[in-house]
Amino acid sequence: MPGVHGRRRSGPGEAFWQFRPYVAGDQASRIDWRQSGKSDRLFIRETEWESAQTVALWRAADAGMAWRSGRELPTKADRAELLLLALAALLLRGGERVRLFGQPRPYAGRGALPQIADGLAGMAPKPEDPRLARHARAVLLGDFWDPLEETRRLIARLAGQGVRGHLLQVIDPAEETLPYAGRVRFEPVVAGAPGTLVPRVESVRAVYAERVARHRQGLAALAAAAGWTIATHRTDHPPEAALLALHQRLAPG
Repeated sequence: MPGVHGRRRSGPGEAFWQFRPYVAGDQASRIDWRQSGKSDRLFIRETEWESAQTVALWRAADAGMAWRSGRELPTKADRAELLLLALAALLLRGGERVRLFGQPRPYAGRGALPQIADGLAGMAPKPEDPRLARHARAVLLGDFWDPLEETRRLIARLAGQGVRGHLLQVIDPAEETLPYAGRVRFEPVVAGAPGTLVPRVESVRAVYAERVARHRQGLAALAAAAGWTIATHRTDHPPEAALLALHQRLAPG
């Protein structure tokens, strides 16, 4: 199937792979005359085999993803879904196969985007799929505020299957800057969980920023240990830059 990902061996494609000596049976049209003119032997120019790749996509849908700090902002869940569908559209256009975690088969062809959108409702709550082919790629979108050990287990299971991937942490700007002042009560997003009353938010802002930085450093270390990559996107920033970075992460090489 056509695609943009090289398979590190000779085959149908456009990228140069290697020169090899001409042998009986090779077509004369495949001879590279410039390379052959440098010696007394004939050489064949081979291209790298390019084929379609399966990219598995997942976005978190827990209660925390439905939060936003202002009405002018999208929820984290809305932004994650927008980026997932836009990335799926680019991958399908490039000839790749797209799979949603929890769905039985991958999608292919530009006309598959509506099916992917419909399939979001049936996405698995966790990015787990033993049917993923080895060397598939995965892109996981969420806020990843869960304890680091939980995220480590998710990545380790996929990396153990030979899956390489990328994490995109989608956050609300208030989660990064804690812009509130004075006496504030923070209500839980999960029913039944206790709230937190902070008498002076200004007094804890420095400690909060330090803990956020430490958590991000932990996520980066987990991703690097598994050969994965990670980036952060705030919902008050344009989605185009995050989409471009995701697409580039999946490019050959």
